[in-house]
Amino acid sequence: MTIDEQLQLIKRGTVEIIPEEGLRAKLKKAQSEGKPLRIKLGLDPTAPDIHLGSAVVLRKMRQFQDMDHEVYIIIGDFTASIGDPSGRSVTRPQLSFEEIKVNAQTYYDQFCKILIPEKTKVVFNSEWLGPLGFAEVIKIASKVTVARILERDDFATRLAEGKPISVHELMYPICQAYDSVFLKSDVEVGGTEQKFNIMMGRDLQGQYDQEEQIGLFMPILPGLDGVQKMSKSLGNYVGITEIPKDMFGKIMSLPDEMMPKFYELCTDVPLEEINTMWSDVQAGKLHPMDMKKRLGKEIVAIYHSAEAGQHAVAEFERVFSNKEIPEDMPEVKLDPSLLTDGKIVIVRLLVSAGLAPSGNEAKRLVQQGGVSIDGTKITDITAGVSIGDGIILRAGKLKFAHVTL
Repeated sequence: MTIDEQLQLIKRGTVEIIPEEGLRAKLKKAQSEGKPLRIKLGLDPTAPDIHLGSAVVLRKMRQFQDMDHEVYIIIGDFTASIGDPSGRSVTRPQLSFEEIKVNAQTYYDQFCKILIPEKTKVVFNSEWLGPLGFAEVIKIASKVTVARILERDDFATRLAEGKPISVHELMYPICQAYDSVFLKSDVEVGGTEQKFNIMMGRDLQGQYDQEEQIGLFMPILPGLDGVQKMSKSLGNYVGITEIPKDMFGKIMSLPDEMMPKFYELCTDVPLEEINTMWSDVQAGKLHPMDMKKRLGKEIVAIYHSAEAGQHAVAEFERVFSNKEIPEDMPEVKLDPSLLTDGKIVIVRLLVSAGLAPSGNEAKRLVQQGGVSIDGTKITDITAGVSIGDGIILRAGKLKFAHVTL
């Protein structure tokens, strides 16, 4: 690829590259010397489930791999014991090393669905941060001013509001910056919330007379509600390890106006093609449902297979469009002890059958008209249900279960 072609690919979906001309120079130097760039991404294994939002930066790393640059994934097992204060209004709880170890392995298993394992160098920052003596830590800290640290919005806000800031939190960006010094990274990729930490890495590399890394910042992907950022805790996420049917079904609930952004950040469909489809939707030449089905198929294909994507579309059309029952509907045998006078409350039934993760979510589904039994909609959260010889329970558009005793 030419330098312009590499830059065009790298710039897709990015919010900012600091400095862009510096990246061009690094790419040109790497090509002329035949020496790949070192691309760094730090992951603190505090939340082990990767969803489409957290996959945005991993997909950018994969693009660098496809251009034969070296990708370094830093598992922040040391910094995770501190807790990244980015965007926090209070001190983040510290994890034990046992929790970190479990999360790190889960992370590795998942990001290998995006990155090329044999081309991915995974390192743990406890390898170089752990052995540092106190004198060396003081030496590193002496290269950073308190004024620079307090430029962080979250620190400045907490200080102004009189909320406590622990000294160990002030060390977090310094530790992350030292990762860049130790690895001599050329580019660090991260979400926009990581801007301060990544720019701190540039500063510290300069203090150590190293060539400063380029900061490449990716946007925060909205959740399925199209409002808040994608988050498992908010329930508006699509996990990259979810089964094709669930993955596709969640994508189909996405607001239409979010489709261009999801196409750009979550798929490899050319931007020109995305723009053409969206223009056709706005002009009434293409139904939004067709564009959304293509989006779901593309995403399922990335994390499963092209065949899985095709099957997810066919199954959705068969169940949703043709009002049929899915082929792979699970069989749920209900414990009779859950019944009172031969009935079970609908909310409890949904949770027991695995169609709702919690009672609150079950109530929401019922109240929004998303629950039916044998084709009859249930809207009363206190309704009692008789199982009899078996019922077909449906929650949402694509979740079914054949419930028996």
